[in-house]
Amino acid sequence: MNWQLSGEYFENCNCDVVCPCLFSPAPQMTARPTQGACEVAFAFHVDRGSYGDTSIAGLNAALAIRSPGVMSEGNWSVAAYVDERADDRQREALQAIFTGAAGGPIANLAPLIGNVLGVKSVPIAWNQEGLRRSVEIPGIARIAVRAIPSGVPGSEIWASNASPFAPAVSLAAGEDGSTFVDYGMRWDTTGKNAHYAPINWSNS
Repeated sequence: MNWQLSGEYFENCNCDVVCPCLFSPAPQMTARPTQGACEVAFAFHVDRGSYGDTSIAGLNAALAIRSPGVMSEGNWSVAAYVDERADDRQREALQAIFTGAAGGPIANLAPLIGNVLGVKSVPIAWNQEGLRRSVEIPGIARIAVRAIPSGVPGSEIWASNASPFAPAVSLAAGEDGSTFVDYGMRWDTTGKNAHYAPINWSNS
């Protein structure tokens, strides 16, 4: 099934700014996370997109990942969340894309996953304003990130060729109260490393 989407994403992990997985002297994801394990939440908003003939425009998704050590060594535990506003076909599309089953950027990370915790259909509130991004999944996640101040007031610091999700990402940090709890995992990423970027994905 051919698919494509464009929109925005952000992530907030428990590493100190700036993430050693993406920025290190060794190949990406071979540096040890600053807290030993990596705990990271990802949020995605689709502005425009289709999966075959099914539109997924306006919908949201999220992932929570815990790596017990160096990320390139795998054994990740992953939970996926898809927008409860999606109908059956849209839900199947979101699940296929954001678990990597349908190819694309997330599929490239699939060999590192050791434990799929589950996929839940939940309310996902996405907000994007200026240099701030936030997502809320009631009872599970409330995460907000804001760009790290640059030398030019009101603009971001961008890092090129650093992320598997986008050609360039803005360097950001988690705001106070950025938390996740589900599947026996719990973390607070306030003040910790974050990135956000526009995304343009497809499986072609």
